Amino acid sequence: MQEESVLKKEDNFSVWYNEILKRAKILDVRYPVKGVYVWYPYGLKLRNLIYGILRTLMDDEHEEVLFPLLIRRDELLKEKEHIKGFEEEVFWVTHGGTTELDVPLALRPTSETAMYPIFKVWIRSHRDLPIRVYQIVNTFRYETKHTRPLIRLREITSFKEAHTAHASREEAETQINKAIAIYRNFFDQLAVPYVITKRPDWDKFPGAEYTIAFDTLMPDGRTMQIATLHMLGENFAHTFDIRYEAEDGSSRFVNQTCYGISERCVAAVIAIHGDDRGLVLPPRVAPIQVVIVPIIFSSTGDTPSEKVKEACNAIYNELKGAGIRVFLDDSPDRPGAKYYYWEMKGVPLRIELGPRDLTNVSCTFVRRDNFAKRQVPLNTVVQSVNKTLDDIQHCLHARAMQKLKICAINGDTEPKDAIREGIIALPLCDNESCGKKLEESIGANVLGEVLYAAAHRARRNACAICAREGEDVLVARTY
Repeated sequence: MQEESVLKKEDNFSVWYNEILKRAKILDVRYPVKGVYVWYPYGLKLRNLIYGILRTLMDDEHEEVLFPLLIRRDELLKEKEHIKGFEEEVFWVTHGGTTELDVPLALRPTSETAMYPIFKVWIRSHRDLPIRVYQIVNTFRYETKHTRPLIRLREITSFKEAHTAHASREEAETQINKAIAIYRNFFDQLAVPYVITKRPDWDKFPGAEYTIAFDTLMPDGRTMQIATLHMLGENFAHTFDIRYEAEDGSSRFVNQTCYGISERCVAAVIAIHGDDRGLVLPPRVAPIQVVIVPIIFSSTGDTPSEKVKEACNAIYNELKGAGIRVFLDDSPDRPGAKYYYWEMKGVPLRIELGPRDLTNVSCTFVRRDNFAKRQVPLNTVVQSVNKTLDDIQHCLHARAMQKLKICAINGDTEPKDAIREGIIALPLCDNESCGKKLEESIGANVLGEVLYAAAHRARRNACAICAREGEDVLVARTY
């Protein structure tokens, strides 16, 4: 282990973020294709723990499926409005070996046009409804903007997309509300704060009636969209002729929803909680929750050293037996080098134990979130670890929530100045031209109508552009 210089997160977030991904061994960005990256083992463990929470929440009501990666061109082009939103981003497979394909195949940008021809086969009667399925797959989009690991990619390696079909519009609306509740639970467990908005019509998902989005505020003052939910209504059902026989014998179109989350949720955990020393991981998703560092000053084989090692092994076995993700660092490196290494990795709790601690029948707890130290009796280690991890989880969430502030703009504040600090709220009418003018004037994006934002109460007032009656919308610079 080798100590490196401390990074300053506030000085240049972009540099800090890329360095943390490298130093903490989350992603290797050296793969020779732009916008495509390699997960290190530690990063993949973090990713899997995060998606494990999501799977548990989804499995309560959904069934997991796996659809093919390749989509026929004629199927992709069936929904004209949908493909129009992706036409510049599709990767095409045109040859099999040296043979040109009769029908070009698309690498899925998203799976509506792959799944819904099969929904047509699956759904015949009202007894087949509702359908609630999801998959976690890779998707491909030819991103032409500046790519950024986990945030703006050409291969999204971990896209969770859910697709549902219902007998009525009311049931589909109920499903959207259930999905919002699932996502709130998910991000709360990641200690990631968020705002929820209904996107303006000009920014909704192609083919949707409306789109709802979760956004979080990143350290550089920009927002990042971390989840979306789409009311599709009957739009895709008409395109793919997805009907069911109702109880009265009539033939009706299904109502559909879809909602998704990508590995941006991993990026949010890294960016929001990390500090100048590296990652700061919430205990629920930390690959290693506790690291044990023996403090040995004597030569190997000395009686105090052997007793310290025995005590550390006993703590390790006790914690592992209790289901805690623990690592015993008995490497020959200096304690200081070990501290630096595990702090960079974001391990929530470090346990130090040396001869003096052993004499006092105790060990030292060091928290990663605030570096607070305290002595803990050896006979209460498991109980104390569980309590400390719970407290770290709570404190990280509370700290992150404090940073998600929304500036309510009134006549005395200049939006162009306030937007540099983060999210602003100001009244806007429902006229698209006013929204576009606002975005151009302040160099930011309208996130949309406020559905949820902690500590913010939506207002009705004169539109910031035309002075007609308007309602608060959230506006921010975005990724």
